[in-house]
Amino acid sequence: MADSVVKDQPGEGRLTHAPSSHPAVPRAKVGVVLANLGTPDATDYWSMRRYLSEFLSDKRVVDYAGWKWQPLLQLIILTKRPFSSGHAYKSIWNNEKNESPLLTITRAQTEKMTERLKALYGDDVEVDFCMRYGNPSTDSVLKRMKEKGCERIVFFPLYPQYGSPTTATANDQAFRTLMKMKWQPYIRTVPAYFEHPAYIQALANSVQEAYDGFESRPTKLVASYHGVPERYLMEGDPYHCQCQKTTRLLREKLGLSKEEVDTAFQSQFGPEKWVGPQTVEHVAELAKQGHKHIAILSPAFSSDCVETLEEIKEEIHDSFMEAGGETFSYIPCLNDRDDHIDALLAVVNNELSGWLSTP
Repeated sequence: MADSVVKDQPGEGRLTHAPSSHPAVPRAKVGVVLANLGTPDATDYWSMRRYLSEFLSDKRVVDYAGWKWQPLLQLIILTKRPFSSGHAYKSIWNNEKNESPLLTITRAQTEKMTERLKALYGDDVEVDFCMRYGNPSTDSVLKRMKEKGCERIVFFPLYPQYGSPTTATANDQAFRTLMKMKWQPYIRTVPAYFEHPAYIQALANSVQEAYDGFESRPTKLVASYHGVPERYLMEGDPYHCQCQKTTRLLREKLGLSKEEVDTAFQSQFGPEKWVGPQTVEHVAELAKQGHKHIAILSPAFSSDCVETLEEIKEEIHDSFMEAGGETFSYIPCLNDRDDHIDALLAVVNNELSGWLSTP
């Protein structure tokens, strides 16, 4: 991958033709970076405010003109929102590790991916993870990978369906880091994997395992995705269409009828019209229609987080029960399930083609 080096210390050396004064050069490797949304460092007001300010200031997330949005955000929204968001995070916080579940799970996914890739490629690969908002930052991780000798990097946003506020902003942040580097690594960004057979199979496995453990069979399976304004769909964002296809492929894999599986969207905020139906309203309507037992999963989230552990298991659950439902079954995200890691590995291996070969 690079000129041969003479090792001075473990992991570094100097180019064979270079003078002794030449800076040490690490052995060339390929890096794999798993990128997730982000997490506050703690649940207190100022930690939440820093996190929410970074998140809600992202033009990919809220694309209103800054002169309109920032005064509203900084002077009104961020005086109250950190308290309510902090309360939500406290209800799901991993107190043992003093971190959010998203951070815990993403680390576990990275550890398993490291084991898989090391078994295939040995020391030629370096694996790490980063967050678009909060820590570990995209900037710090990509710089660390470069310092370790990663001349080529596969950057993998952990979003099965492509979305401008998710996949695109993760890639944007990676490119911003490259703009500041004297020596940029070659980089490949991983495309959406919403229809990858291994991903669909892992989803189907999780649903079937859950159904096998239920005392009664749900009369409806709801696939709940994070919502986006309808305007994004009209402007060419493929997210909504990819969500619909994921649901269809999952339904077909499970052998269920169209009447047994619905698609809905959660986490709406602001005055705009969003894609629908809204999950919180849809589950209430299902209860009113006589559905006493429903199951719900979140195929757009690679890891359980505040939107699943708090919003779905509390707010959306309560909406269903208050409308007359009796049994609300949440099917966890794929998290660090082995079949999920296998699916992610299949996606990564495709992107590593031509860069690495198995020993």
